[in-house]
Amino acid sequence: MKMPRCLLFLLCSLSAVCLRAADNRPNILIILADDLGWGELGCQGFTKEIPTPNIDSLASHGVRCTNGYVSGPYCSPTRAGLMTGRYQQRFGHEFNPGPSESAVENFGLSLNEKTIANYFKNAGYATGWIGKSHLGYKPAFHPLQRGFDSYFGFLGGAHDYFDAVSDAHNPILRGTQPIKEMDYATESFGKEAIEFIERRKHQPWLCYLAFNAVHAPLQALDKYEQRFSGIEDKQRKTFCAMLSAMDDAIGSVMSKLRDIKAEENTLVFFFSDNGGPTPSTTSGNGPLRGFKTQTWEGGIRVPYIVQWKGKLPAGKVETRPVIQLDILPTALAAASIETKADWKLDGVNLLPLLRGENQALPHEMLYWRFGQQIAIRKGDWKMVKGVGSAGIDGVERNEKATTTGAELYNLSEDIGEKVNLADKQPEKLKELTAAWDQWNATLVDPAWVPNRGKAAKQTVKATRTKKKAAVAN
Repeated sequence: MKMPRCLLFLLCSLSAVCLRAADNRPNILIILADDLGWGELGCQGFTKEIPTPNIDSLASHGVRCTNGYVSGPYCSPTRAGLMTGRYQQRFGHEFNPGPSESAVENFGLSLNEKTIANYFKNAGYATGWIGKSHLGYKPAFHPLQRGFDSYFGFLGGAHDYFDAVSDAHNPILRGTQPIKEMDYATESFGKEAIEFIERRKHQPWLCYLAFNAVHAPLQALDKYEQRFSGIEDKQRKTFCAMLSAMDDAIGSVMSKLRDIKAEENTLVFFFSDNGGPTPSTTSGNGPLRGFKTQTWEGGIRVPYIVQWKGKLPAGKVETRPVIQLDILPTALAAASIETKADWKLDGVNLLPLLRGENQALPHEMLYWRFGQQIAIRKGDWKMVKGVGSAGIDGVERNEKATTTGAELYNLSEDIGEKVNLADKQPEKLKELTAAWDQWNATLVDPAWVPNRGKAAKQTVKATRTKKKAAVAN
């Protein structure tokens, strides 16, 4: 005898609910902003020019880390560190690849490295990636080959916000297939995340939502720009609109979690991949020195918020230094996935720190190497050689890093890195120099140096000219 459809539906629904109840491990939601400066969010306290109520809500219901860092001063290396929980310089991922039209041949997240999705998929989680990749163009580096069940986004470093097919070398993909049309990219990525959550709500999931906002090109819908009609500077107005749109999209995703009663069972991370490129997009870093692509604080210190309602304190401000490498081991711990020593993770589980159970520093030291630019932080002390320091010859991507000419700052007294204490504190400088040299000795040479020379520019120009001609015809 055939079972009535209504009864079959009821049994299937009850089964799904029971399975979810039996596996009540938390969902993991990682939200990544692109090129968002440390000083732009309302919750950071430096400006109220751009209302960001939804991101601010994550801070008011979670923990805001005021000394949150990323392990590189720009896009691709930071993302490689996030994916692996390891300093990306350990496996040669020190630089971006160059434009998609002329990217270096061997560019991609090392196939010898496991990703956060590999760990979670092996543990029975559904895994979804929405948005920007910038971790490899070839099929072997595609998110679907790196542990993710689903993907919607683009593989390059930037994309038009309105035109899905504007760049034939870097299309918007659903899975591996290019799409022809999309809504405003920020809205599209938010909607895709909501759909992923709805599809996977009966099992634990990991969702990586990597917005391209607020990265150039500066493009926004009129409805968002109208919110900032009082701003005369067109560039700034559009940037404000883009950040406001991303805040709305994040609000929609969080609203979905509340609708399905999943917010308290979801560990949420929000951070930016690097500091703001202020001269080009107006994205500001508050009182910090420097910008994107620099190892000054303005290039590597970022907004960093963690929310897990009922499990982490609400409205807490954490001042101890943390880094994006910590996201993977923290998520693993939350999901009760055992971390093994042979994974050689550089990140640490932040849950005891965020809960106030551990008063020690999570890292004795944090390190950076970006061509000739370097940095190390120990407690309040930072040794740094950034753009403008002695020994930086302007070819920072092609020369070996050394500590010659490094400067010394006490960040608790001098957050803007204005007073170089190298001459007054020679023993501290010597200590940090030795520590950085010891760490640097464990690294490998960069696997590639981005092709940004004359040949690359000519290739890009020729490709774009050819494309325009084809459209005209």
